Amino acid sequence: MKVLVLGAGVVGVTTAWYLAKSGVEVEVIDRQDAAGLETSFANGGQISASHSEPWAHPAVLKKVLGWLGQEDAPLLVRWRPADPYLWPWLARFLLNCNYPAARLNTDRIVRIALYSRSCLQALRREVELDYDLATKGILHFFRDEREFDQAAAGLEATQRLGLNRRRLTAAEVVALEPALAAMGPSLLGGIHTPEDESGDAFKFTQGLAAQAEARGVKFRYGCRILNLEWDKDRVSGVATSQGRLRADAYVLAAGSWSPLLARQVGISIPVYPAKGYSATLPVTQPELAPSVSLIDEEYKMVYSRFGDRLRAAGTAELAGWDLSMSAVRARTVVERAKALFPGAADFAQADLWAGLRPVTPDSVPVLGATRIPNFYLNTGHGTLGWTMACGAGKAVADIVCGRPTDIDMSGLGLERFGSLVGSLASRWGR
Repeated sequence: MKVLVLGAGVVGVTTAWYLAKSGVEVEVIDRQDAAGLETSFANGGQISASHSEPWAHPAVLKKVLGWLGQEDAPLLVRWRPADPYLWPWLARFLLNCNYPAARLNTDRIVRIALYSRSCLQALRREVELDYDLATKGILHFFRDEREFDQAAAGLEATQRLGLNRRRLTAAEVVALEPALAAMGPSLLGGIHTPEDESGDAFKFTQGLAAQAEARGVKFRYGCRILNLEWDKDRVSGVATSQGRLRADAYVLAAGSWSPLLARQVGISIPVYPAKGYSATLPVTQPELAPSVSLIDEEYKMVYSRFGDRLRAAGTAELAGWDLSMSAVRARTVVERAKALFPGAADFAQADLWAGLRPVTPDSVPVLGATRIPNFYLNTGHGTLGWTMACGAGKAVADIVCGRPTDIDMSGLGLERFGSLVGSLASRWGR
């Protein structure tokens, strides 16, 4: 069997890896000149099963309403009246903004994230990869007492799902990560997930692509997808800038561009791009820079250390497939890093980046089969693409090869969405 994987980001490359391990002939295509040059290039670098709260949550919705009109808000919606993708996505998002849905979606996120973390650890035992790995866990820290108490109240629920986390006092937070001492009395405490990890997703993707190529995977870079071809209820090929490519099965792992491609064969995927920003900063005083990967819960910012580099990342901007960079939002990322870690890095030499993250309305990825027998999905991971990549890649590879998956896949497929009209009618009892 031959499988064509559409997309060479961290999700596409891990999918190709697990397919190749199964003895399948694999070809990967990507419009960029190498693997991992889009969303995987400069993200927050966290393997964060602990980052399990879906965006669609009543508490988050209240914050979003308060952020309206703020250019530097953690979540910004640029209203586009003519956007045919935004409004259905927002409607589904609102349908998920209730506590029962949030609990269900948290369960699904934790399930795939924990599985993926274990798959990554198993992969490391199999092949040697250099990607600035850090295994000190992930530390969420808080300035707001109410938000801290709410997060701590949810610890027991996620622990029942297998996520090991513990609440820390402010003193314990500083003992774990001395770089946060500069926060002073504004630091109330934190939640530490010791088994979470961090590392450079781009270096990982490039390294694994090289390992996959050594196993016989063929990569076609600089290869633009022109059209998905359809014949007798199956995908029959892909027209590309490098000619027509054919396979027995096709896996769509094209991130935020997945819904645009899927619609060519009549598949509707509720995925919308959320633009994220990052700044990579040269560390000048290592003792002042964090060594534990961090999440600032107030500003929804992530900080990860990659050797002599500090990555600050965060914010989400719903603006369609627009990759232009807002100077205000980019500057805000740098300023927040500078306020937390003064003197730690050369902030004037920040390497700025923006990329599109494929987000579903419920923050759960879309994995597995479609109604087209030879067309499969591995997309919609949102801000957790690096976290979920290995588990999602292995699970989708198992499905393509007709094998049972290691985890329960219920609620992780496209079928959970149904029709938007039907969902709205059910929600409002009509």
